[in-house]
Amino acid sequence: MRVAIIWREETDYARDVIDWLREFEHRTGRQPESFSPDSPEGESLCRAYDVMEYPAILAFGDDGKLLQEWHGMNPSLPRIDDVNYYMLNQ
Repeated sequence: MRVAIIWREETDYARDVIDWLREFEHRTGRQPESFSPDSPEGESLCRAYDVMEYPAILAFGDDGKLLQEWHGMNPSLPRIDDVNYYMLNQ
């Protein structure tokens, strides 16, 4: 399985994303793939999966099918355990 986070560094929510990513790696030893929506890869993911709100976390199966998605900060990023579930078979 694969997990990707799409976000921009120069935003109000950037510090929250950086802290979440740091805590994610500390607790799991893993890192989701990270993309800017302005990069070619990030733009492609946004188009393919209709991502309109950032940060966005997308979890994919081995076949590329979208299994779960989280958008925005409502009210915060998802629980690390919930995202890590989709990375266990990576």
